[in-house]
Amino acid sequence: MWQGLLLCALVSLAGIGAAALPGLADSGVSPLVFALLMGLVLGNIPGNKLHDHLPGNLSNQLRLERAGPGLAFATRWLLRGGIVLFGLSLTFGQVMALGPRILLLDLLVISSVLVIGYQLGTRWLGMDRETALLTSAGSAICGAAAVLATETTIRARPAATSMAVATVVLFGSLAMLVYPLLYPLTGMPEGLYGIYIGATVHEVAQVVAAGDAVGPDALANAVIVKLVRVMLLVPFLLIVGRWWLSRTTDDADEGAGRPAGGMTIPWFAFGFVAMVIFNSLVTLPAPLHEGLVMIGQLALTMAMAALGLNTRLASLKALGVKPLILALCLFTLLMLGGGLASLALMG
Repeated sequence: MWQGLLLCALVSLAGIGAAALPGLADSGVSPLVFALLMGLVLGNIPGNKLHDHLPGNLSNQLRLERAGPGLAFATRWLLRGGIVLFGLSLTFGQVMALGPRILLLDLLVISSVLVIGYQLGTRWLGMDRETALLTSAGSAICGAAAVLATETTIRARPAATSMAVATVVLFGSLAMLVYPLLYPLTGMPEGLYGIYIGATVHEVAQVVAAGDAVGPDALANAVIVKLVRVMLLVPFLLIVGRWWLSRTTDDADEGAGRPAGGMTIPWFAFGFVAMVIFNSLVTLPAPLHEGLVMIGQLALTMAMAALGLNTRLASLKALGVKPLILALCLFTLLMLGGGLASLALMG
C-alpha cells in the first residue's frame, strides 16, 4: 500500500507548492485542484510508465501498477478522514449568528439547484445519473468536497467524479472573479452582498476570496453563510444515500444498471457533525487545532491526487461537453436565482 500513499503524498506536496507560488497564492484556487490536475497528468502518461519519468530509486518503486491499494485507501479512507476533520472549521455559534433566515436561504438554494440540476442533466441533456448528481451537488453545496463526499456515498466512477470536480472548480473560480465586479452594479449593502456570495459561490476558498475583495462585512457574512451550506452536506448525504439505493434497486429489478446492494450510510458525516460539536464546546490549543485542520486538508488533497491518478482522460472525453453545459446552467441559476432569493429573504 505504501507505494500508492507515497505517490499521493508527493503529488499533494507538489499541488500545495503550486498553490503557494507567486501569482497563484491570492487566486483562491485550492491545492486540491492542483493535486487533481497533476494526478491526471501523471496518471495518463502513455503506457502508465510513470516510473520512467522519476529519478533514482523512485523509478523502481512508484509504478502505477503497484500503487493501486494505496490509491484506493486514499480515495476511501483519507477522504473520509479529511471530511471529518473539516468539521473543526465550524462551530454552531457561527451557524446561529445570522439567524434562522440564513438556514432557510441555504436550504432554498441547495434544494433548488439539486432538483433542477439533476432533472436538467438527466432529462434534457441525457447525462448519466452519477455525473448529473455529482455536478449538481458540487454546485449546490460546497464544490469539490461535496462531490467527493457524494462519490463515496453513491460509489460513482472516477471519471464522473473528476468531471464534476472540474466543472465546479471552473465555474466557482469564474464566480470568484465576477462577483466583486458585479457588486457596485447591484446596489446591495455590503453585508447583504456577502450573504449572497456565501449562499451561491461554490468553494469555501472562493467565498473567502470573493468576500474579501468586496469588504470586511461582506467577508464575515459570506463565510458564515457558506459554512451553514457546508453543514447541510450531512443531511443531504443521508437523504441521497437512501434515494440512490431505491433507484439502483429499481434498476436491478428491471435488469438494468449495476446490482443493488445495501444502503451506503455515510458514517463519516456523523464524524463531521461530532467534530463541529466538539469544536463548539472545547477550545483546543491553537497549534493543535491548526495542526488537525492542516492534517485534514492534507488528507483531502491526497484523496484528490489519488482521484486524478485513477482517472483516464479517455473516460472524461467520453462524457463530452454536457457536464460543462449543466454546470454553466447551474452557475447562471445560482447568480440570478440566488441573488433574488437573498434579496427576498434577507433584504
